[in-house]
Amino acid sequence: MKVITSERIPVKLWLDDIEDGALAQAVDLARLPFAFHHIAVMPDAHQGYGMPIGGVMATIDAVVPNAVGVDIGCGMCAVRTSLTQYDKESLKKAMGLIRERVPLGFNHHKEKQPWSGFDKAPNVEVIQRQLQAAQYQLGTLGGGNHFIEVQLADDGHVWLMLHSGSRNFGLKIANEYHEKAKVMCERWHSDVPNTDLSFLPLGESVADEYLAAMNFALSFAMESRLRMMAEISRSMVDVFPGIEFEPVINVHHNYARMENHFGRNVMVHRKGATSAREGEVGIIPGSQGTRSYIVRGLGNPESFQSCSHGAGRRMGRKQACRELSLIAEIKRLDDAGVIHGIRSEKDLDEAAGAYKDIDVVMANQSDLVEIVTKLRPLAVIKT
Repeated sequence: MKVITSERIPVKLWLDDIEDGALAQAVDLARLPFAFHHIAVMPDAHQGYGMPIGGVMATIDAVVPNAVGVDIGCGMCAVRTSLTQYDKESLKKAMGLIRERVPLGFNHHKEKQPWSGFDKAPNVEVIQRQLQAAQYQLGTLGGGNHFIEVQLADDGHVWLMLHSGSRNFGLKIANEYHEKAKVMCERWHSDVPNTDLSFLPLGESVADEYLAAMNFALSFAMESRLRMMAEISRSMVDVFPGIEFEPVINVHHNYARMENHFGRNVMVHRKGATSAREGEVGIIPGSQGTRSYIVRGLGNPESFQSCSHGAGRRMGRKQACRELSLIAEIKRLDDAGVIHGIRSEKDLDEAAGAYKDIDVVMANQSDLVEIVTKLRPLAVIKT
C-alpha cells in the first residue's frame, strides 16, 4: 500500500500503476471538506467521472452522486453447481438456450415482469418516470461490460456467473441528482475541487430522495440478477439433467451505505469496489479469457473493509477497438478453449487485452481478501 500525505487527508493506494487522471481524481477527493479519515484506492482503479472507478470514500453528513456512479447497483452474481462432467457441444447448447431466455443489450422482455418490489417503489419522480419501462427490463442483462459466463473452478466444479446493474434506473438517478447537487453547491458557494464532486447534505430532502431512489435501484439490480440466474440455471438443467445448485452469491459494487469506521458513522461510497468485511464472501471477476475469483473478506479497516470489483480497465473502449488485434484476442480465447462471440473489431471493447492483469490485481490486495476459489472461463456471453 502506498500513501499520499500531501492533502487534507491521506490517499491510500493498493496499486503502483495508477493513471494520472485517476490519481488526480483521488487527490480531489482528499480535498473535500467532508471526506473522512482517508481515501482508499483499490488495485483495479481507473479514471471515472469525478471519482475514480475503484475508489472508496467515507463522508460526514454528505452523499456524492458521482461517487456512486451512473450504474447504481451494478454487481455480481455467482452460483456453484454440482456439475463436473461436460462437453463443449453441450455447453454451446446451454449457451444458446440462455441467449433465448435472457434478453441482452437493448433487448427487453415482451411482457411485464411481476415483482412485489414495484409496489414498494418510493414516491420519487425519477423512479416513477421509469417504473413502466422497468417492468420490461427486470431480468435483462444490458450492454457495456455486463456478461454471463460458465466457469470451471479449481476443484472441478462448474460455476455460473453474471455481471449486471439496474438498467436505466441508475443512469437517470445519477444524472438527475448530480445536477441537483451542482445547483445546491453553486447556490451555497460550497468548497469542492470541481463540480463533478458536487454533493447533497444528509438530512436535506433532496439527499433523502437520492438515497431512496438509489436503494430502490439496488433492490431492482439484485432482483434482476436473481431472475437471470434462475433462467441460466434452468437452461443448464435442460442440457445437464440432475445438476444441482448451491445458494446464490449476489453482491453490489456501485453504492453508498451508512457504516461505522474509525469510531464514527459515515456514508461509505464504493464506486467499482466491493464490501470485504471479515468473513464476507465476494466475487472478483477477471476479463474474457482470464480467471475470476471467489474471495472472503479480511475486514481490513484501511480499505474501509473493501476490495476491488474486478480487473479494472487499462484502456478505454474506443482505444481498445483501435489498438487491440482482433486475431490475437480471438486466438487468446480459442487457445484457452473458451466459447465466445468475438467476431469483429467492435467486439474488442471488452476484450481481455483492454483490462489489467487480474493476477496482479489479486496480489496487490492480499491484505484485503483471501482467495476461496479460482475460476477459469468455459463460455462467455456478451452483447
